[in-house]
Amino acid sequence: MHWSLFIFFNHDNGRTQIIDLFNQDKYLNAIQTSAPHLLRYLATAFIVNKRRRPQFKDFIKVIQQEQNSYKDPITEFLACVYVNYDFDGAQKKMRECEEVILNDPFLGKRVEESNFSTVPLRDEFLENARLFIFETYCRIHQRIDMAVLAEKLNLNYEEAERWIVNLIRSSKLDAKIDSQTGTVIMEPNHPNVYEQLIDHTKALNGRTYKLVSQLLEHSQAQAAR
Repeated sequence: MHWSLFIFFNHDNGRTQIIDLFNQDKYLNAIQTSAPHLLRYLATAFIVNKRRRPQFKDFIKVIQQEQNSYKDPITEFLACVYVNYDFDGAQKKMRECEEVILNDPFLGKRVEESNFSTVPLRDEFLENARLFIFETYCRIHQRIDMAVLAEKLNLNYEEAERWIVNLIRSSKLDAKIDSQTGTVIMEPNHPNVYEQLIDHTKALNGRTYKLVSQLLEHSQAQAAR
């Protein structure tokens, strides 16, 4: 599992594949028992993955279980946002995460493809980490002061305003900005049914595969006797 990190973080689809592999029960049990340092890489894959995956909620439960036995700025960032709702703590951890990524031998570099240039993983991580904070903060507050939000996102006021405008333009955010009061007003969020169906189908396929594997192992053990 450790050596596979060389492939997963240098392959264009690796951040999706590591989630599919490491979230299988036997791999996740091995991580929690013998290799908790791998939680850093699984957490990073979830953060930089462009689509939310159905395993994410279960992974947050693992982070919550392990937060007393293993501490890492990246896993602590997720705990701040999704377990403790500590946005000031998440802001501090985001700065630490940047240093961790730059100094990590697997996360600090991405192989350049010959046909196109890749975005550094650090930039992807910080962009999505801000989005995680923003989305969770917006679930709690319907009207948000721009100055407070800029502080939570480690941005100045103008950068935060541009960042939110870009989110709205790219349809990642259903909201509007009230320039007179300097606030962001959230619109009611209706989940995409088709994306939910696709994600749940993938999760069902994964659970079916695990169940079949367990049944085969059991039948082979019975035959051996």
